Amino acid sequence: MLLSCLFLFWVNLFSLFNFTFPLLPPNNITLYDGAFFSTDGICLTQETTCLPSSSSPSHIGRALYAYPIRFIDLRTRDNASFTCRFSFSIIPNPVCPFGDGIVFLVASRPDSFSFFNGYMGLPQLDDLSSQDPYFAVEFDTSFNPSLGDINGNHVGVDVNSIVSLAAVDVLSKGFDLKRGKKITAWIEYGDSAKLVQIWLSYSSSKPPTPLLVAQIDLSRQFKEYMHVGFSASNGLGSSMHLVDHWQFKTFTTYNNPMDSVELGYCSMCFPEDSSNTSSQIYGTHKRGLKIGNMALLLGSLVVSVVIIIVVPVLCFFAVRKERSGGRRSKREQTRVEMTNIPTRWSLAEIKLATMGFHRNRIVGEGASAVVYRGSVPSGGAVAVKRFDQSNRKAFTHNPFTTEFAAMAGCLKHKNLVQLQGWCCEGSELVLVYEFLANGSLDRLLHRNTDSSTFLSWSLRLKVVLGVASALTFLHEECQRQIIHRDVKSCNIMLDDEFNAKLGDFGLAEVYEHNCGSREATIPAGTIGYLAPEYVYCGIPTVKTDVYSFGVVVLEVATGKRPVDDDKTVLVDWVWDLWAQKKLLEAADSRLSGRFIVSEMERMLVVGLYCVHPNHEKRPTVKEAARILRGEAPLPVLPSTRPTVRIKSNLCKDSEDILNIGRDNSPNGDDAGWLTPKSHFSKA
Repeated sequence: MLLSCLFLFWVNLFSLFNFTFPLLPPNNITLYDGAFFSTDGICLTQETTCLPSSSSPSHIGRALYAYPIRFIDLRTRDNASFTCRFSFSIIPNPVCPFGDGIVFLVASRPDSFSFFNGYMGLPQLDDLSSQDPYFAVEFDTSFNPSLGDINGNHVGVDVNSIVSLAAVDVLSKGFDLKRGKKITAWIEYGDSAKLVQIWLSYSSSKPPTPLLVAQIDLSRQFKEYMHVGFSASNGLGSSMHLVDHWQFKTFTTYNNPMDSVELGYCSMCFPEDSSNTSSQIYGTHKRGLKIGNMALLLGSLVVSVVIIIVVPVLCFFAVRKERSGGRRSKREQTRVEMTNIPTRWSLAEIKLATMGFHRNRIVGEGASAVVYRGSVPSGGAVAVKRFDQSNRKAFTHNPFTTEFAAMAGCLKHKNLVQLQGWCCEGSELVLVYEFLANGSLDRLLHRNTDSSTFLSWSLRLKVVLGVASALTFLHEECQRQIIHRDVKSCNIMLDDEFNAKLGDFGLAEVYEHNCGSREATIPAGTIGYLAPEYVYCGIPTVKTDVYSFGVVVLEVATGKRPVDDDKTVLVDWVWDLWAQKKLLEAADSRLSGRFIVSEMERMLVVGLYCVHPNHEKRPTVKEAARILRGEAPLPVLPSTRPTVRIKSNLCKDSEDILNIGRDNSPNGDDAGWLTPKSHFSKA
């Protein structure tokens, strides 16, 4: 039958069975484990303690449509296509990590998953018999690198395995599964094109462009009858997973229903959207139809056929041609490459390398992790970064997850610390990096007592250019733009030839290069390196990294810390010398004049250029590097530190404009929060 005919037919069907979720007969849905009906829909899991046991009834929940749905017509050998729409919410427990997530599921047997308690209720690898195939779309809020997860906030397509065939980072597309806000999802599979497409929206209107497109032949997985529904689990976290307003329908290539009576399957139908009327198809199970209703439906069907008998099937072929034309490019965009993931280490190997995390092996400590020197059987050395799980509530994100996601796969650059392995076992989260013999730039600049490793002027210039190369790669040359957010001397490591390598991506954020809008966050980083507009507005950009880079440049040239023991702020001090026309007095006295004056002046000017209070006046790191190498002229700086007015995004009720500048500092108790100079304090 033709599309218009089906549309009129289903609209008439809906007029007879106008169900919203609270009015849905409970026997249409079968609930498993901890799932229950609520006024908001189906609650698959509820909030629990942070570490629920596997036997907890709220640890996992499933809801399946009570009746099997036909996916193959054995008489004609036609395979089903399907369309699905539903809304869901994942509401976190504010004091616990997130749960695993939620999946839309098509399974061959309703009891196939009765004994699986993790991974959103899906079976672990090799746990499911090949006789029980399944298809799932996962909305994953828990990062598990052993399963090939790209991060802890993604949508993936699974077929008979919890390792996704295709996945997309939803944060880069403007969505956040962890926000607790209701999201509407559309999932469509076209058997003729062998194409799965997924859309997301915060509204009821379907977006024009799919979030994820995957080329998958599901006809080989489906049996004649399959079961559809949802599954969710909390794992070691705690979240409430809610589903409501669910619609599902199968049809054949030419939009014919799979059976003349079983015209669509709808467990939770919702009123038709005026904004997207033609895309809505409604139905209910044959057990709900009555003889009088069927007569009216058949009458509507005959009238519909007469109305559209002139309309050929050309529309179908036009749509098919359009979709097939862009199929290859879409497939390339959504394919997930797993070949570059570092080696997984066992916890036993980690403990052997570090002598059981012995304190004598500690080479560095930070807010979220401790770094140990490890020895491997081959005789080499590695840096073992052990993340502190006891302090994870202090962070608005998971540093291990953020760092692993940023480093794995794509960050291969000579000026970036290379990730060699990882371990996620029990309560231990560990990353294994290459060991860099000369330690951090911070140690050599400020804590070095060995005169044999004193940084000469030529080495300092080499280090600064190396850091510039790393940041240029992150900002401009990666497939996605990476904002480091914590560029500082103790995160810059030096190998045995004093090549600089930028590390510690625990605060990094990843964006599409064409991302036009970014949400404000709580500013993160280290006092003394934070750009003023980032402190006030909370929006990270490449120019916030440029500011931090500028502080490092001044730090290398002067040998002084960003905030000295006497509370002197390095940036303010160098601006003062510039205003007094005494810039070269900022040079590190330990160099004893052993530097080229023009190069020292160039480095100090570039440092001030990068820490310009107005972010629009700052160069890119690439431009700064060209000036340092003498490939571009020195910039013209103002004679004194300029004053810039910034409107804060952090206090929504305030319309105050903040003055940034030495001569315009506000007075009173709040001054420490409004001026860069007084905001910086000793850590």
